[in-house]
Amino acid sequence: MRSIFNVFASTKMLVVLLLGFASGLPLGLTAGTLQAWMKTANVDIGTIGLFSLVGLPYSLKFIWSPIMDRYVPPLLGRRRGWILLTQLGLVITIASLGFCDPQLTPKYMAFFAVCVAFFSASQDIAIDAYRIEVLDENELGAGASVNVMGYRIAMIVSSALALILSDHIPWSSVYLIMAACMLVGIVASIFGPEPKNSEAPPKTLTEAVYKPFTEFFSRAGAVEMLIFILIYKLDVAFAMALTTPFMMDLGFTKTDIGAVLKGVGMFSTIGGTLVGGAVLSKWGIKKSLWIFGIIQALSGFSFFLLAKLGHNYPMMVTAVCVENICSGLATAAFTAFMMNICDKRYTATQFALLTSFMAITRTLVQTPSGFIMKSLGWEMYFIVSIVISIPGLLLLTRYNKWQVHHQPGVE
Repeated sequence: MRSIFNVFASTKMLVVLLLGFASGLPLGLTAGTLQAWMKTANVDIGTIGLFSLVGLPYSLKFIWSPIMDRYVPPLLGRRRGWILLTQLGLVITIASLGFCDPQLTPKYMAFFAVCVAFFSASQDIAIDAYRIEVLDENELGAGASVNVMGYRIAMIVSSALALILSDHIPWSSVYLIMAACMLVGIVASIFGPEPKNSEAPPKTLTEAVYKPFTEFFSRAGAVEMLIFILIYKLDVAFAMALTTPFMMDLGFTKTDIGAVLKGVGMFSTIGGTLVGGAVLSKWGIKKSLWIFGIIQALSGFSFFLLAKLGHNYPMMVTAVCVENICSGLATAAFTAFMMNICDKRYTATQFALLTSFMAITRTLVQTPSGFIMKSLGWEMYFIVSIVISIPGLLLLTRYNKWQVHHQPGVE
């Protein structure tokens, strides 16, 4: 077992962990934490709702990702240089956001919140590209899982810890502390190794915009790969779409649900991705996608059993643990797959596009999920979540036909 986890014992993994922390930290500061601050300041709920629009840069980041493929900053290289620039932008804008007043200067608050989201989304582009290029093929799964762990820890810091601090110190001080926490990522970007990429970056911005598309769609099985990305985790998205209403229907309190879903569920996901990343380094991507995909699908039976048993706290905890661990295993393999199919000349753009495409899955299943549940009931709803895993697994039979590797990689 120790040899399986040796893949984590490297300086690169430590850098990926710290950069994962830097990537996750800004999210809460423009979402739940910012909403809590505005609520404390008695800002109108309608205005608070409008502030959700500040998160748009996360959905639109593929638009400017070609710039980060094309141009090389003067310091630290193409990937670390962009990471450092975006982190410095985050330090300045997070601190500036802290000096705004929700009541007196809402426009300035909105401006700096958008700036934080923009620099955060840009940092994500650069960190994703860095992770893909700096890791060897057998390290991709482990790197994905370590990144998830750092990201989740950061979200605790910028949400739970920030809210606790706000009860004892002014909000401006809270945001200054959060800005200082970005130093973790700055240290990692300065001292981390720059990827040794033999591929030359695009020569022009025009090439950086259209070449990632033409290169990808020139490959055998390109459309099949996109469909696979769209549906591989469809079963999990469907099963988890109505988790909170489901548990409330069974009589669990909101405290029960919050503690288990956010606490136990989070640590289960981290554990699953870490184990998945370690095992993937031995099994390879294809085998891991098969085995973890089947396990991920069958985990829906845990919620089916909970629906059968009703208000049963041990079964509720078990179902959440099983679902999140199995989902974490599959996430490690799935993320490694997406990392591995990116051409290293256009890593930033292609991975930004693939993750944006993947996000469509949540919208696809959340929209009709309530109507399906009303028609079938909870027990059959979770049976359906298992059945809809089949198309994704069937597409895996085409894996050997896909041109997924531009360099020697993991089969």
